[in-house]
Amino acid sequence: MSSLNALLSGFDQEFFMMLKTPLVKNALLVGALVSLCAALLGVILVLKHYALIGHGLGEVGFAAMSVAALIGLGDYPLVVAIPVVCLSSILIMRINQKSGMGGDVLIGIFSTSALAVGVLASAYTSGYSGVYNSMFGSLYAVGKSDVVFSVSLSAAVILIFLFLYNRLFSVTYDETYARATDMNADLYQFLISLLTSVSIVLGMRVMGAMMISSFIIFPAITAKRIARSFRSMLLIAVAVALFSFFVGVTISLVVVTPSLPTGACVVSVSVIVMLAAFLFTKVKR
Repeated sequence: MSSLNALLSGFDQEFFMMLKTPLVKNALLVGALVSLCAALLGVILVLKHYALIGHGLGEVGFAAMSVAALIGLGDYPLVVAIPVVCLSSILIMRINQKSGMGGDVLIGIFSTSALAVGVLASAYTSGYSGVYNSMFGSLYAVGKSDVVFSVSLSAAVILIFLFLYNRLFSVTYDETYARATDMNADLYQFLISLLTSVSIVLGMRVMGAMMISSFIIFPAITAKRIARSFRSMLLIAVAVALFSFFVGVTISLVVVTPSLPTGACVVSVSVIVMLAAFLFTKVKR
């Protein structure tokens, strides 16, 4: 018993020492806001069966950041990545509407092409260690220049979502009815795509390009399994996302070793929570 108490005491000391460092504080702030954005938008994407767009845009963002480092803008990668990812999301939706080509096909084309460009550019500038950090995320990748930019854009995404909540709800649940009431459904779909693009780019520093799409999907699926309404689904998804983020970060920083990728730890916790929710509802029924 005394050895267990000593272990827990050592864990507490190490954890709170980590929290005192400005780098970790900044990363936690950015990560929590991105988790909130990802959960809100993930609910809409899952309900509209368009969740895989997060995967494609994450790899486009990885390519944009790698190219930014290659051309000497490595200190300000978000300035390059956000416009590129937003433009890619608009192109995917526009081509899908005009050509009738399946959304999954377009996402596959964009993601694989961007992944190849990103790996080549990143390997040339920072070596394969840079590729690893970009793909799987790291708390230590969030620089001072990212914090104000990320917090401002995350707050803007949340405020826009709340302000347009009723219209987004209408477009998500019954697009035909929304069009019948003279609502510009295409405009709001593009807006959802743009907000998703911004959230993905902001989350890539902490979560990584390969993990950020999973973090959009898993909390929403968990909430869909439990919730009985759109509003409760949003609240549950937010709670799951924030819980998974902070528990995953704790595991990444302290429990095992600081070298564990943050994104993989966070997504692993999300998967466990999702499986627990499925098991709970199955037993209850």
